Amino acid sequence: MTRFSERTIKRASPSTPDPEAPGSLAPPARDGRPTLALTSAATAVALMTYTAPMVTLPDTAAALHTPLSAQAWLLNGTPLGLAALLLVAGSLADDYGRRRIFVAGTLALGLTTALGGLATSTWAFTLARVAQGAASAAILASSLGLLVAAFPSPRGRLHATGVWGAFVSGGIALGPLVAGAMPSWRVAYAVLGAAALIVAGLSFRTLTESRSPRGGRPDIAGAVTFGLALVALVAALTLGRDGWLRPQVGLLFATTVVLLALFTLIERRHSPTPMIDLSLLRSPRFLASSLGGLVTGLAVIGLFSFLPALLQQTLGMSAMDTAWLFLLWSGLSFTVALQAKRLAGRVPPRWQLTVGFLLHAGGALAMLGALDAGSWPRLLPGLVLSGAGSGLLNAALPLLAVESVPPARAAMGSGAQQTFRYIGSCAGVALTIALATSSGGGLAHGADVAMVVSAAVAVLGAAGVAAQRERTR
Repeated sequence: MTRFSERTIKRASPSTPDPEAPGSLAPPARDGRPTLALTSAATAVALMTYTAPMVTLPDTAAALHTPLSAQAWLLNGTPLGLAALLLVAGSLADDYGRRRIFVAGTLALGLTTALGGLATSTWAFTLARVAQGAASAAILASSLGLLVAAFPSPRGRLHATGVWGAFVSGGIALGPLVAGAMPSWRVAYAVLGAAALIVAGLSFRTLTESRSPRGGRPDIAGAVTFGLALVALVAALTLGRDGWLRPQVGLLFATTVVLLALFTLIERRHSPTPMIDLSLLRSPRFLASSLGGLVTGLAVIGLFSFLPALLQQTLGMSAMDTAWLFLLWSGLSFTVALQAKRLAGRVPPRWQLTVGFLLHAGGALAMLGALDAGSWPRLLPGLVLSGAGSGLLNAALPLLAVESVPPARAAMGSGAQQTFRYIGSCAGVALTIALATSSGGGLAHGADVAMVVSAAVAVLGAAGVAAQRERTR
């Protein structure tokens, strides 16, 4: 039998789903392991590029002549690109092909990361970081959509999202180590860019396409409005460090509110294929997913994005020493996330989030006074507690994201939850830097203030997620 006749018979079979039909998913591959391996690898590389500046910030700022007031942009470029485009990427992946968006995002990540290593000014580096975030958005949003198609059973989905969540922690762990081990931060970016290009090539040859087209045109108006709102918000939070009552800061906050209101209007009335179905905001499960992502970014990522730089500036630690110290936090996060899937059958994701936030709060409070005392060993108990909490968060969030929406909209659900995560990250980084550097008692005292605020936000997040219990049954 010829290949042509085999394909003809397969397409004619009524029992074979048509991957191009509206509302359908492509039939899952017999073995989803290649999909899991490639999506996990790309996600790890994306998180490595995200976290690499954590330990190289002082060197990067010195090379680019970046003043202290503008260093938040060096860290916030990637989460800004992520937050602005995750919803767009999720919608495009569901409508036009998750494999297509995934491969394009991985290729773009490789190129933009390499360009970041060649930057010679703060603005050029920041723009490259924003572009990296946009590319990472395509990877993160489409990854879970690909996994839902490749692992359609609840048990398979639990395993796949658990492994994927662990690689989020793994990327966070490896990024600072790779950056610290390289001769310079520019070489680190070249290495990470090459890794992304390799994964892109393998993905193009290996992955199977899946989609869930709704018809209609992309929601360009919603994407532009939402992206501009986030730019205004991050700019307000960054500039606010030099004075929250300045007119330009107030104007940026007002612009954010107006643009978000306009975005809501567009999504409700003027877009036949909106980036996000706003009716989901009435779903307690979706609200728990979104709140979990927001608080993770605000409390956890915000604090730990700038804490390595604080250690270098207050304790005189090198980039590599800082990376090894933070491996305790991020490595434990990877281990816990990888094992947490064993809990999912007995402990609902919202309770994992609750415990994760409380552990982070305890860890942040346990680190109080360590920098002021000039003692890095005093950080160890807090890093252990917060690392375990971060692992629970990274395991529960992806599962809750895909469970909070219909399977056909898995990429959109992933994009929505991670959008809130990186909005929180942008705000958290700006807030942490503002608190740490604006204190009259110096950086060590400012770091303690930032830790207390991070712990308080985490406790509020735990209470908010736990409050969904009765309504999610």
